[in-house]
Amino acid sequence: MLLSNHSGKIFETGTDEAGRGCLAGPVTAAAVILPENFKIELLNDSKQLTEKNRDLLRPIIEQQAICYHVTHIEPVVIDDINILNASIKAMQDCIVQLNPIPEYIIVDGNRFKPVNNIPHECIIKGDGKYLSIAAASVLAKTYRDEYMNKIHEEFPMYNWKKNKGYPTKEHREAIRKYGITKYHRKSFRLLPEQLEISFE
Repeated sequence: MLLSNHSGKIFETGTDEAGRGCLAGPVTAAAVILPENFKIELLNDSKQLTEKNRDLLRPIIEQQAICYHVTHIEPVVIDDINILNASIKAMQDCIVQLNPIPEYIIVDGNRFKPVNNIPHECIIKGDGKYLSIAAASVLAKTYRDEYMNKIHEEFPMYNWKKNKGYPTKEHREAIRKYGITKYHRKSFRLLPEQLEISFE
């Protein structure tokens, strides 16, 4: 059973991202403030849920949340500032859009940078512990999947509808055959035999 609140503050936001390990597409984050009495048995870390259940949960979260926001950070920015900074930026960008302003932030994972002096805490596997982080993980994942399904139509040979930009064998074969697109992250090792780029 996921816990509803970590800090005891009414306006506590949970935040999480999706797509960090992908070769193509954005990294997507969501931040959610849930009402105190929010309860839904099905809700869990989005990776533990089927696609059907994530799609079922998304409108419930959107309707019942006090507020939420979702942000995509494009590959060109990921290449510029690196994936860790892009993931943190995506979460920060969501948080500053929330109204009311959160009093406390709980972040899935172990890395974050303060935003607007709001106290925060990083929680390892937080999406399996707290409802608001789990809700954020569901929104981030479903919005990102929707984005990947859309760009799949533009470049169907990479089969993003199925692999969502993750480094599957099929995705790598397509990169080998067709090269890369504007949606690929050029700073990532797109093929296993690629040489490492300088570490400056």
